[in-house]
Amino acid sequence: MEVLLGSHDSLREIMAGEINEGSVPAYYREVYEAIRCRTDERVQSEVFQRLLQRTDLSKAVLNQIAEHVDSTDGFLSKLSLYKALALIALAQQGKQPSPKLLENCIQELPKPQLGEPRELSALRMQPAQEDVLTMSETLDKLLARDTVQVELIPEKKGLFLKHVEYQVTSKRYKISVYRRYSDFDVFHEVLLQRFSYRVVPAMPPKRMLKGVLTSISERDFIEGRRRGLGRFINLVARHPFFSEDELVKTFLTFSGSDVQTKLRDAYKKTGDEFMTNRVATLAKEYLPADIQAQFSTSREIIRNIHNSFQKLRDRAEKMAERSKENATDLLMFGRELSTLGSDASTLPSLAPSQGTWGTLRQSLKSLSMEFAVLSDKATQQGRREEDDVVEKLNLFLDLLQSYRDLCERHEKGVLHEHQRALHKYSVMKRQMMSATVQPKEQASVEQLESRIVQQENAIQTMELRNYFSLFCLHQETQLIFTYLPITSHILAAFVNSQVQGHREMGEVWNELQPKFSCLFAGDNGLKPPI
Repeated sequence: MEVLLGSHDSLREIMAGEINEGSVPAYYREVYEAIRCRTDERVQSEVFQRLLQRTDLSKAVLNQIAEHVDSTDGFLSKLSLYKALALIALAQQGKQPSPKLLENCIQELPKPQLGEPRELSALRMQPAQEDVLTMSETLDKLLARDTVQVELIPEKKGLFLKHVEYQVTSKRYKISVYRRYSDFDVFHEVLLQRFSYRVVPAMPPKRMLKGVLTSISERDFIEGRRRGLGRFINLVARHPFFSEDELVKTFLTFSGSDVQTKLRDAYKKTGDEFMTNRVATLAKEYLPADIQAQFSTSREIIRNIHNSFQKLRDRAEKMAERSKENATDLLMFGRELSTLGSDASTLPSLAPSQGTWGTLRQSLKSLSMEFAVLSDKATQQGRREEDDVVEKLNLFLDLLQSYRDLCERHEKGVLHEHQRALHKYSVMKRQMMSATVQPKEQASVEQLESRIVQQENAIQTMELRNYFSLFCLHQETQLIFTYLPITSHILAAFVNSQVQGHREMGEVWNELQPKFSCLFAGDNGLKPPI
């Protein structure tokens, strides 16, 4: 038996979080049954939002209703829905929807105008509107995907050649594998084939360039290459699309004897991303109308960012180098003091204060140890600046450079091939027109027609690829901007390295100062600064 809510007390029950099914209008219960989850007694927030769109109320009013309705973990309870239906009905009557209005209501719960309940069940069936173009990523989420260590292991000597091998350890997969540079090279090759429309970081060079040997040692080159490989694999392992691909998992986990063949086989099974991405052929539908203008603006902004970060990296490298040079100078300064103190030559009789110099000379010998400690602190400061600041700058620069490479691939690759295909098609069409005007053999005309059809299909595919390339570019641009907050990480590392370095050096100098005071006692003692 249906009983309508006709008393102020029943309204107060709903406002207080209580519910009496018998006192709720049948329409409310029918709406609830039509749109609630089939596996749950709650209503999805997405379904409720679709329900609101059927009310013909203004967006401002709908926002007010939504604010007054409790939603937990993307769901509404039955009671929250009933409260929302009442607010909708009152708003449709021209009243301002608010809980206060419900509390003061003394009549039966009003009926909202939403249509027949059986029609509302379609709202539950509608798939959620997916925003496939927008990447919902944060820098913290990207960095948390994986951290990969690339360590140099002792050289192995073969029968004729020696080669460098690396231990690659993935935090995500909790496994270590061994890779040579050629393995990285093949991995980079198939990754570029599979994801040619994405930012694939460049590889560090395999060999020293001609003339480089004069400026850096082979050991420094190998260390620089190890760092470059580490940056490459970490950018790949953290990429939203690469990180879930079978190629990356194979490279980081396969411990068989021939990882290169395994990687090539994996690519052959899947093909490039255009063949496997579910929205590849629909990319045009998701792109904004001003995509080209957005791309041009973003590209210019990123180019300027790249230039600024290059200058920052160059300065940071110089600071790290100066710290290392300071370490060398301090060490040599201490050694010269030791050399001076170790000179046992007897002073000539005409030299005054012979006893004083003898005592002083003995003290100088011990100071070399203090300067060795200072040198060690300066060396540690240089390493911190290199590892914590320069490396982070290089990581972001590698990403920015790979974005610029991607832009060039888009313009010189897919876009250029599309234009060439269109030109070839226009030539064929002219040949076809000429063939219809000047009678030719039927076989040659049919052959030309077949080629034109093939070219039309090729152009259609290229157009789809071009739009997909723009689609990926739009996402990769978002990736670059998502990485931009790494600037704060870099600045924090820079400040911390300076604070720690100056504190440690200051502690050693402070310990050294009393020794100098004793050494130069009397009129020659250390004087306070003026």
